[in-house]
Amino acid sequence: MPVKRSQVSVVCFLAFMNGLAAFGIDSSLPAFDEIRPDIGLSDGSNQISLIVTVYIIGVSLGQIILGPFTDRFGRIPSLKFGLTLYMFGALGSLLSQNLITILIFRFIWGLGSGIPASMRTTIARDLYSGDEMAKVMSKIMAVFLLGPIITPLVSEGFLSFTSWRVVYLLGIVLAGIGILSSVWFGETLPSTKKRNLDWKMTSKSFKTIFSTRLTIGYVLAVTFGQGAFVIWLSSSQPIFDLIYGRANQFAVIFSILGIPMAIAFFASNYFISLFGAKRVAIFSVVLSVLSNAVSLLLALGDGVPNFWIWLILIGSSNIFLSLLTPIGLSLALEPMGDFAGTASGVAGAISLGGAGLLAAIFSSQINYTVTPLAFGYLLYSIISLLLIFYAESGRKTISEISPVT
Repeated sequence: MPVKRSQVSVVCFLAFMNGLAAFGIDSSLPAFDEIRPDIGLSDGSNQISLIVTVYIIGVSLGQIILGPFTDRFGRIPSLKFGLTLYMFGALGSLLSQNLITILIFRFIWGLGSGIPASMRTTIARDLYSGDEMAKVMSKIMAVFLLGPIITPLVSEGFLSFTSWRVVYLLGIVLAGIGILSSVWFGETLPSTKKRNLDWKMTSKSFKTIFSTRLTIGYVLAVTFGQGAFVIWLSSSQPIFDLIYGRANQFAVIFSILGIPMAIAFFASNYFISLFGAKRVAIFSVVLSVLSNAVSLLLALGDGVPNFWIWLILIGSSNIFLSLLTPIGLSLALEPMGDFAGTASGVAGAISLGGAGLLAAIFSSQINYTVTPLAFGYLLYSIISLLLIFYAESGRKTISEISPVT
C-alpha cells in the first residue's frame, strides 16, 4: 500500500538529507585553523583546503557510482548504506592524526554523502515532475539553507570551547538520525520499477542521459552556475582574511548571506506558478550576469572594491545562480522518470565535480585581489545562460524518449 506523504514531510526529509551532505563542508570551513596543527600542517598552509576538495570529489563519484544501485535496490536501502559509509568516514576523519589519513577518510565520507546528496532529485522525481517538481525543489533548497546558515555558527560555537573533532562527531549523530528518519519516510520506488543491475542496461541509461539535449544542457548549465558559487565557497574565507582583514566576521556574515537566499527560494515558487520554471531560470541567470558585470567593472580598478558593495553584488549573484540549481535539475530530470536514480547520480556528479574543477581555475588565482573571482563569475554565468537556450532547443524531442529496458 503506497505511503501517504505530505509535501511538508517530503521537503523537510529531503532538505535534511541534502543538509547531511553539506555538513561535511560547512562544519569544516570555520575549523581550518584548528585542524592544521592537529594533522601536522603549518599555520596558514593552503593544503588544508584539500579536505574540502577530496570530500567534494567523493560526493561526485559517490553519486555516479551508487546512482544505479538506487534504481536496483530502492531508495531507502541505498540511503541506509550511504549513511553508514558516511558515519565510517566521519569517524575516521575525527580520529586522524595526519594529512594523508584524514584525506582518505574525508574521501570515504564524501562517497557516503553521495547517496543523501542525490536523494533530493531522485525521490523528488519519484513523486513529482515538471513545474511542480521545480517548486518542491525550490522549497527543499530554502529549508536546506538552514544548514549553511546554522552550521558555521554551531561549528564556531563548539570551537570556542572544544575540539573540531567534536564537531565531526556531530556529523555521526546526524547521520544516525538520518537512518532512523529514512525508515519512517519509506520507499518511493515501486517494486515494479526496479531495474536489473547490469552493464548493458546501465550503459543504455547513460547513453540516453547524455544524448537528451534537455537533460544534459540543463545539467551543464547548473554545473557552470555552481562552478561560480564554488569559487566563493572555497575562497571566501581567505578573501575575508587576506584581502579585507575581516576573518573574525566570516562565520557570521557567511551565515547571514544564506537568509536572503532562503527567502528567494520560497519566493521563486510564486514566479514558477506564474511564468513557468524555464522563464524563471533564464531571468535569474540574466540578473546574475548583470550583477557580475558590475562586480567585474569595480574589481578592475585596484582589485579591492569597497567591501560592502562587493558583498552585496556577490551575494546577489549567489542568490540568482543558486535559483538555477533546483529549477535546472528539475527540468533536466523531466524526461528521466524511468531511471531517476541513475540520472540523478549523473547530474549530481557532473554538476558538483565539474563545478569543483571549474572553480579551481579561478580560486587558485585569488591572492590579494577579487578580480579573478569577479571574472570567473561573469564568464560562468554567461556560459550557463547559453546552455539553458541550448537545452530548451531540444525540448521538442522529449516525447521521442522511450524507457530503457
